[in-house]
Amino acid sequence: MPGGRTRPVPPAVLALRRLPNPRLTGIGAGLFATAVMFALACLDWLLFDGSSVLYGVLFLPVSALTALWVRPADLVTAPISVPIAFTVGVIPIAGGTGGFGGQTMAVVTALAVHAGWLYGGTLIAGVIASVRKVRLMRQRRRRRLLAARAARAARTEPPARPPQA
Repeated sequence: MPGGRTRPVPPAVLALRRLPNPRLTGIGAGLFATAVMFALACLDWLLFDGSSVLYGVLFLPVSALTALWVRPADLVTAPISVPIAFTVGVIPIAGGTGGFGGQTMAVVTALAVHAGWLYGGTLIAGVIASVRKVRLMRQRRRRRLLAARAARAARTEPPARPPQA
């Protein structure tokens, strides 16, 4: 800004900056999302008799956190791991009976019926990961340009002469 003034930072941004900011590997982000979704599904089953709407709503912030917390080198894993986490988490609330085949059919049916939540969470993770990747590429490009400018400036400067007595 002109005159060296800076804009005041909104209180919401300050509060967000105080939150934890872990950097998970791709596997760690997948395990985080899977464990959280399974735990939330178990709580949902215990407290709300397996409400699929509640499970879907809770999936959206888990998807966002997974995409925000994965380290930059593993950004591509966020939109891949959240559908897997949704699938693992839906097992307790699917409500299948009749052994393995019945449980499998209940999970497949739940995935088909709740595909909107699944697509929504995957879209959120994909958009956040894409935005982070674009910002990372811009930062790298800016650093390269500044380094090239500094190198050019160092080459064009005349060598310093020693002071004459």
